[in-house]
Amino acid sequence: MSLAVDTVRPLQWGEDGLRVLDQRKLPSSLVYENCQSADEVAEAIRSMRVRGAPAIGIAAAYGVVLAARDRYAQAPTCWKDLVDGDLKQLADSRPTAVNLFWALERMRKVIHGVSGDPVGSLLAEATAIHESDIAANRRMGELGAAYLDGAQGILTHCNTGSLATGGYGTALGVIRTAYHQAEKSIYATETRPWAQGARLTVWELNQDRIPATLIADSAAALLMKAGRVQWVIVGADRIAANGDTANKIGTYALAVAARHHGIRFMVVAPMSTVDLHTMSGCDIEIEERDSRELLAENFLKPDSVITAWNPVFDVTPAALIDVIVTEQGVVESPGPDSMKRLLS
Repeated sequence: MSLAVDTVRPLQWGEDGLRVLDQRKLPSSLVYENCQSADEVAEAIRSMRVRGAPAIGIAAAYGVVLAARDRYAQAPTCWKDLVDGDLKQLADSRPTAVNLFWALERMRKVIHGVSGDPVGSLLAEATAIHESDIAANRRMGELGAAYLDGAQGILTHCNTGSLATGGYGTALGVIRTAYHQAEKSIYATETRPWAQGARLTVWELNQDRIPATLIADSAAALLMKAGRVQWVIVGADRIAANGDTANKIGTYALAVAARHHGIRFMVVAPMSTVDLHTMSGCDIEIEERDSRELLAENFLKPDSVITAWNPVFDVTPAALIDVIVTEQGVVESPGPDSMKRLLS
């Protein structure tokens, strides 16, 4: 088969700023918006125009470039003091994805060491973060696909492809690589409540002419019972030091169902998603979004007695994960000791 390719790029740097693909409008409209300030980048992340842990980190890095450009023009002698507020605003945009804080820390180190006009040095670092993410994704695609020999069916959750990264994808990158090595049946959950699977994953696969079948989230266990899938492959927003993994809400339920049906479970994420300072999943902050994202308009009226609980992530214990794939290597049966070996 032909070499696996991907045609979608959600983030594009230009002279006028950062072009961001508004993923809320997919699949009906392909609209790029131009962010010209750190404030606009933070809002793009907060509003989920940009989503996916690696893409959030990359966008934040470019946001630092914009902040430094503005602050240096405003006050060349004290711009570093002023830019701290911009970095905090970017850090506050989403709390769960550790890639955001990892990227900001890399940019902060450049800020500390630069003298004179900082834009060139910071742009070089942001570009390096972007490009290294794509390279890491391709490497993870190779490592993860090696586990899929003989698998006929694969189920994935949320969107972990080019739209969620710098390009190529994490879990979807593994699926992309595996499919181009040998055709497989690919299933994608619709991923409520934002429908990232229904709106984004199948749209992205369709762009690259990779056949896939969309299912309702609630159909996943029946699909497993029917023997149609041998692997569940997902991404991650944060991986604790013991292998516990935070990912899109519904991942935990898939892992429980997969274990019950004897189906293997793979997490694919770059090393920037591994958080050494978080010892277990119990320590991961779970973002809860506005209940209005779930409720029909009728239940938003003042006389309604209905509310909604809207966590957007959950934590899958390491004990339910068979394999964690990173660009630096693979951890089988993850736990504190095996994660330490990876990190060393």
